[in-house]
Amino acid sequence: MAWQGLATEFLQVPAVTRTYTAACVLTTAAVLELLSPFQLYFNPHLVFRKFQVWRLITNFLFFGPLGFSFFFNMLFVYPAPWWKREEGGAGDRAGGSGPREAETLQGARFLYQSRRFRYCRMLEEGSFRGRTADFVFMFLFGGVLMTLLGLLGSLFFLGQALTAMLVYVWSRRSPGVRVNFFGLLTFQAPFLPWALMGFSMLLGNSILVDLLGIAVGHVYYFLEDVFPNQPGGKRLLLTPSFLKLLLDAPEEDPNYLPLPEEQPGPLQQ
Repeated sequence: MAWQGLATEFLQVPAVTRTYTAACVLTTAAVLELLSPFQLYFNPHLVFRKFQVWRLITNFLFFGPLGFSFFFNMLFVYPAPWWKREEGGAGDRAGGSGPREAETLQGARFLYQSRRFRYCRMLEEGSFRGRTADFVFMFLFGGVLMTLLGLLGSLFFLGQALTAMLVYVWSRRSPGVRVNFFGLLTFQAPFLPWALMGFSMLLGNSILVDLLGIAVGHVYYFLEDVFPNQPGGKRLLLTPSFLKLLLDAPEEDPNYLPLPEEQPGPLQQ
């Protein structure tokens, strides 16, 4: 019954968030039996000289070793009625100490990362509702820009930067929303990316990846939401037509006149 409920909840997640989450879980699971992280990380020499082009994608999908905490905390990926009831308790668990300190720290890392994932769903169900192609294009824009900037900083895994970008865009588009941070702090949404970066630093992570995600998120937000509304501004990020044809439902032509047999009414002989 528990698995059925989890499967039902998973199928209710929007398509892009569901696909990205599943890809991250499967990639992380594959590291246990089939792969090594050394086969996934971003390496320009291996990509362009050895043609290991999959590294351009897999470096966005691996977030660390798989464990029980990973599956437990993946429950926090999706906003659900039980999220707020569990949020405070999960935050308390993340701050424990004692003989299980290593396991607790691992749980805190996954909780920290999965909290980022939930904003992917909130974006897709919110400002990108009915705009799947635009949402995918945001992933592509962010991924390409992060890859180029990652070359300068010798960054090997950029999944955390990608989720930081999603959090930043959501926070800027939801300035009036108050966020409960693990049941410890409450603040306005625009402070959330910086709070997560601070939490990442407490976990011993480099803040360079978070700063990269925030920077790319700001570039996207400026080009998509700010610049077009300025005097003389216009949209510079235009989703390719093939993505719209592939992912978005076709728009109905307001001038279309249905054939007589398609019009409602009594059956014509």
